[in-house]
Amino acid sequence: MTVPAIIPGTGTLRWLLVLLVIVAGTTGMAVAKPPPPGATIAPMLDKVLPAVVNISTRTRTKVMRHPLLDDPFFGRFFDFHGGQQRERQKQSLGSGVIVNAARGYILTNHHVIEGADEITITLRDQRQFTAELVGSDPEVDLALVRIRAKDLVALPIADSDEVRVGDFVVAIGSPFGLGQTVTYGIVSALGRSGLGIEGYEDFIQTDASINPGNSGGPLVNMNGELVGVNTAIVGPSGGNIGIGFAIPGNMASTIMEHLSEHGEVRRGQLGLVVQDLTPGLAQAFDLHQRGGAVVAQVTPGSAAEKAGLRSGDVIVSIDGRAVTGSSDLRNAVGLLRVGTRIKLGVLRKGKLKTLHAVIADPMASSMSAETVSKHLSGAKLGPVVDNHPLAGQVAGVQVLEVERGSPAWSAGLRVDDLIVSVNQRPVASIDDVMAAARRNTDAILLNIRRGNSAMFVVIR
Repeated sequence: MTVPAIIPGTGTLRWLLVLLVIVAGTTGMAVAKPPPPGATIAPMLDKVLPAVVNISTRTRTKVMRHPLLDDPFFGRFFDFHGGQQRERQKQSLGSGVIVNAARGYILTNHHVIEGADEITITLRDQRQFTAELVGSDPEVDLALVRIRAKDLVALPIADSDEVRVGDFVVAIGSPFGLGQTVTYGIVSALGRSGLGIEGYEDFIQTDASINPGNSGGPLVNMNGELVGVNTAIVGPSGGNIGIGFAIPGNMASTIMEHLSEHGEVRRGQLGLVVQDLTPGLAQAFDLHQRGGAVVAQVTPGSAAEKAGLRSGDVIVSIDGRAVTGSSDLRNAVGLLRVGTRIKLGVLRKGKLKTLHAVIADPMASSMSAETVSKHLSGAKLGPVVDNHPLAGQVAGVQVLEVERGSPAWSAGLRVDDLIVSVNQRPVASIDDVMAAARRNTDAILLNIRRGNSAMFVVIR
């Protein structure tokens, strides 16, 4: 279970006020009336519970031995036998939901099955099956696994765009390994992002109790339809305080399609840097628009440039759906397939324009790093992708791929590294890298940004 840090306030009153502000959301406080006397959701749960599964995983890791334990002298003295490999096994529990009975597809969280050597699925009728991993996406924290079983029950996926603050919902899972447990609540807020939990965030917030072990379980509406996949909570020491988050059903459905076809999510990009349209920026641009994404930079040769986007444009819609900010646009583009044609609503100097763009493959404009130096063979370089954490903050060229064990790997390059200078010359494109590399053929000096750190790498 992912638990982002939160610092409680001092005093009960302050803590209650913090909770009220968070639960209220951007759309105002949601107040829901309790169900009428005698009401029950048992009939709905009778249909839903067979689609909810328990997931247990087993991960084997090698344990490092001290070199002295393999020394013959110390081995005889302490009665240790060298050459024996020690192995440690780690087990974890989570939940999942059957979304396709015919294919045996089960949705869960990526962090539930990450690195697992064995994945065991337990159905409500106590049948157990070993699952195979179809694919996973750590950026959204979703995974798709498959079992070979008969008589499965799948949960239909609702249109999560129709979910409203105040809707009653039920969270189902196996908290603390207790088996199927049902909790009841309301949708507290929609479109939660910027929490730093996942790479792509558009969470449904709920006060239905979610605890460790609920990860990957369904959040369902009163019609027994999947509206979200439970994935995270906010609370001191990992305990529930009525603030849980679920990945919307529409996003989960799109990711599932990617995973079932490719085993991974092949994200495309537009090739631009955007920021939120703040009131200050709206006033500076003489706009009365309250939401949108301001184009700060357009990558040369990108899909955005080909579509006619310019710096200073404000993207207000994509395929007719309103864009509320930069993260909203990033989420929308990140879920589209490469080659998808989209329609963008753009404000330019106060006038609304319609532009058409085709989502591009980041690898299409990449090049082999061996072109720069034979010492870098095994890596591919390209423009900074839209979803890179440093996109828009640092100019450079991104390392898109590195083959493990290759010269590039041995030189220290890793996926998502940003090369910001070559031979002490700043670079912002592949052409810049090529030009800077020609200045010294005997060695290449790379300045690399990796996360929040920076380093120099010399390659001879």
